Amino acid sequence: MSIAKLPPARSDSLRHPPLSQSLSPLSLPLSPRFIIYSVKYLSCVLVKMSYTRVLPSLARLKCENLVSLKLAARRCRSTAASRRPQDEKPEEARLEPACTLLEKPCDVDLIKAHPDRTTAISVDFDNTHEAYRSKDTLELLRSLLVFKLCTFDYLVDKNKELMDLSKKILGQRMFEKLMKMTFYGQFVAGEDQDSIKPLMEKNQAFGVGSVLDYSVEEDLTQEEAEKKEMESCVSEAEKESHGIDHREKKYKAHRQFGDRRGGVISARTYFYADEAKCDHHMETFIKCIKACAGSSVDGFSAIKMTALGRPQFLLQFSEVLVKWRRFFSLLAAQQGKEGMAVLEQKLELEQLQDSLTKLGVGAKHDIENWFTGEKLGSSGTIDLLDWNSLINDRTKISNLLVVPNVETGHLEPLLSRFTDEEERQMKRMLQRMDVLAKHAVENGVRLMVDAEQTYFQPAISRLTLEMQRIFNTHKPIIFNTYQCYLKEAYDNVSVDVELSRREGWYFGAKLVRGAYMHQERQRAAEIGYEDPINPEYESTNRMYHRCLEYILEEISHNRMTNVMVASHNEDTVKFTLEKMNELGLTPGENNVFFGQLLGMCDQISFPLGQAGFPVYKYVPYGPVNEVIPYLCRRAQENRGFMKGSQRERSLLYKELKRRLFNGQLFYKPVF
Repeated sequence: MSIAKLPPARSDSLRHPPLSQSLSPLSLPLSPRFIIYSVKYLSCVLVKMSYTRVLPSLARLKCENLVSLKLAARRCRSTAASRRPQDEKPEEARLEPACTLLEKPCDVDLIKAHPDRTTAISVDFDNTHEAYRSKDTLELLRSLLVFKLCTFDYLVDKNKELMDLSKKILGQRMFEKLMKMTFYGQFVAGEDQDSIKPLMEKNQAFGVGSVLDYSVEEDLTQEEAEKKEMESCVSEAEKESHGIDHREKKYKAHRQFGDRRGGVISARTYFYADEAKCDHHMETFIKCIKACAGSSVDGFSAIKMTALGRPQFLLQFSEVLVKWRRFFSLLAAQQGKEGMAVLEQKLELEQLQDSLTKLGVGAKHDIENWFTGEKLGSSGTIDLLDWNSLINDRTKISNLLVVPNVETGHLEPLLSRFTDEEERQMKRMLQRMDVLAKHAVENGVRLMVDAEQTYFQPAISRLTLEMQRIFNTHKPIIFNTYQCYLKEAYDNVSVDVELSRREGWYFGAKLVRGAYMHQERQRAAEIGYEDPINPEYESTNRMYHRCLEYILEEISHNRMTNVMVASHNEDTVKFTLEKMNELGLTPGENNVFFGQLLGMCDQISFPLGQAGFPVYKYVPYGPVNEVIPYLCRRAQENRGFMKGSQRERSLLYKELKRRLFNGQLFYKPVF
């Protein structure tokens, strides 16, 4: 795909410096390989057709070297799990530790021998001496104070107003000191990349790495947020059509849910202003990557897709992906394969060609040409990944945003037209992603792409997958996030793992329970579409463990698979350790990571880190005034967390008593 004539976001012309050079945000280079792959998957499943006529020269299906399948517990798994023998680890895994471990051995053994297997291990999460040996007594007292304050509903509900009042009474300087002694000091590492280094280095010394996250947000009113959202999520064509289009309600902007911060307590929220603002966000993420490289060994940097471009594109692309997947499911149902696991739905080629012909998608001769090629092999079947790999090489991204109309049997454009500026905005989002991935590679930092709302997430996941296909060829650089409160979480995980296995690149996943439950449920109910969230907490737990077990089993077959267990749930962490024992996975292999938020669940993070497991804290940073929205959400999240469980507070009290009775009240960590 040619990009020579692509106008930049600013007046400077595009340049293509070598990867070793610093990539200026004024010059957004886009590697041809990245744009080609991105355009391939922007259509995701588009069969070589335009919405005006069918293009007979469909690119070939990627079915080369289809792997044989063997049954594993509860699912089918490929025997060709890796290009390496199962007992051989990648060189990177042998040479690069996840984090620096303590040179000084722990005073008390954290690792206990399993009674049945001498090689099995477990971690003692009740040993407060080891859990808090990185904290001085004042830090423990601060934690107790903050967690206790988070249990008072009035303080939490009115925390923003109380902070504003405190600032007026105390003045800016005293207010900042107060915040650093309490909430800011508990949950935020510092104001900039220099001030956060001491904390990151201390955590590193005690076996805990960092996922660096610049947590500054705009302090917008609800009205301002709604206005920005509607302006950035509605295209020119939609404004003129007055609702007469092929869009679904779920993938359209609705003013009553324009403020995406509503009901969200554990995720940053970005609102689109203009392309220059997106460039600024990219520059911030680059600084974050460099700060992570300078302060943490083999660390992570977190990014959000909605910070990098106009969300209109994410909405439209998500709808295209979902509709094409539904089209595949319809064709599978016609062949009597409804209800089967998503990867077990294999369409018989001859029946598929007949179905497409009857639907009027194309002439029989043209359709037969689409599915002929040297890579198809002799299997005679098409699965979802083969369907997704059908390539379209048209140069305009907007031409790829077409959807099948099952009633008419034709492909139709999602919107009647796209302006030239909208086309450029789409491409610039891809450019910014490419720049960030290259910086991550240069600096030896892994990039964690956060999950967002379900009406954005299909596009976010697909674009992240594209970055993985390009940049994860030698080691896991790009990690995708899977929200396990979603009903489709397991299907999404299993499909992406299978694709990585077939193509031979490193799969990286972060598993979370999810951050947008209340907002998503309310939106689905009021607008009128199926609730995408699991019905209750226990079903989310089961989904999380199912996805985790699937990935852990894949790791046992294929050491190119990696997962971060991002959870504050102690039972989930113990479940992970038990499965690792069963599968013979050891912490030194550096395939299974653990993650918690800074200032929370130290009794999980530090025992894991000191026992040799790769564990990371999500480390927010930013100026005091500009992270107030983040701190407000932390208070809200901790209210539910602390009311539901007093375990962390009881462990903090236990450690304070131990220090008092052992004459260690003035203990200072040595590292």
